[in-house]
Amino acid sequence: MTQSAPANSPLTDGIVPARLDPSTLAHHFDDLYPPLDAHEARVAADRCYFCHDAPCITACPTAIDIPLFIRQIQAGQPEAAARTIFDQNILGGMCARVCPTETLCEGACVREAAEGQPVEIGRLQRYATDTLMERNQHPYSRAAPTGKRVAVVGAGPAGLACAHRLAMHGHDVVIHEAQPKPGGLNEYGIAAYKVAGGIAGAEVDWLLQIGGIEIRTGQALGRDITLEGLRADFDAVFLGLGLGGVNALGLDGPGLRPAVDFIAELRQADDLTALPVGRHVVVIGGGMTAVDAAVQSKLLGAEHVTMVYRRGREAMSASEHELDHAATEGVKIITNAMPVGLRGNGALYEVECAYTRQGPDGLQPTDQTFHLRADQVLTAIGQTLGDLPEGLTVERGKITVDAMGRTALPGVWAGGDCTPGEDLTVVAVQQGRDAASDINMSLQGKSE
Repeated sequence: MTQSAPANSPLTDGIVPARLDPSTLAHHFDDLYPPLDAHEARVAADRCYFCHDAPCITACPTAIDIPLFIRQIQAGQPEAAARTIFDQNILGGMCARVCPTETLCEGACVREAAEGQPVEIGRLQRYATDTLMERNQHPYSRAAPTGKRVAVVGAGPAGLACAHRLAMHGHDVVIHEAQPKPGGLNEYGIAAYKVAGGIAGAEVDWLLQIGGIEIRTGQALGRDITLEGLRADFDAVFLGLGLGGVNALGLDGPGLRPAVDFIAELRQADDLTALPVGRHVVVIGGGMTAVDAAVQSKLLGAEHVTMVYRRGREAMSASEHELDHAATEGVKIITNAMPVGLRGNGALYEVECAYTRQGPDGLQPTDQTFHLRADQVLTAIGQTLGDLPEGLTVERGKITVDAMGRTALPGVWAGGDCTPGEDLTVVAVQQGRDAASDINMSLQGKSE
């Protein structure tokens, strides 16, 4: 609930734009990790042991042959290295920037275990993919047209990966995207400093060079198109819906908004000086969205940013690497606490929080409370699937699929964040890619 602040409580400066000058903002939102040049890439590649059992491959959801592409870089063939990457992950350029490599390939690296300093697989992957993409040449061509048409709902990583693989097999694909731009979370939901230079849009444009893929934006399932209509008009349907809704905090008040909306607004802003941010920002949540919102609030000029998470640090879904980065940027992290009230008198002034404990009925607030000064609260406490067409089954809030992405409806597949699995770009790519292979087999009459 919202309570009025005491009459003598000083108000904050509110949520206002231009807390920092344009040059400072440009510096803050430049590449977090600058790209390697050719010499740096060769030096970094020389550190690879080229393990015969390659634990880094096992740790990669898309099973990229990492030792092979690193050896190709070492041999001065970055374009060949890029092809090795794209064969498994057509969004390898974006994944090189946003994958939690510290818990995936680099976390499994033998150098990490032996020295605490893994081979820089992510930066090497970026070097290779950027080299090829900057030449604006697409290394794949379509097979002979099959006459089959497939509808893809959602132009995020899963939908794009599925569409590209289907186009390679000669099928015609129409992607229906609710947003004005394709890209999904890559375009709207990832911190701007991780994807500087418009890489999300450039990667989509590059991917579409395969041909045979049409993207129709502004088309939402249930509003502009129906699953029943798509099943009637197309030979197969793939759902890459993502998670469109957000969980509610259970408190109402001014200065409160979903972190995903804040991040999307920032990603689409042409002028960062026009983007309002509070002086005292509180972010509720412990995942990557919470970290991205908190760090970017700091980079926009917020003086005090605090993350509040209801459980312990070990339960936070954000990686230790990302949490450490947030702390380095000046974000304060409070665990085992939850918000229980908002105070304000027209403008938010304060968040009341209670420490938590595990009780017989689950996590509960205690009577030990504290107050955080706040003029803006960003909530990052999970996203939801939203309404689905009849016939699709749901388990734990996500569409039920088998190992190849088949749903309960014949001729309908699904993948990405709307299905079980980790909510990672690389996992979405893997699910979209594998579903496309199964769709292709089905369209050829070979699917089991």
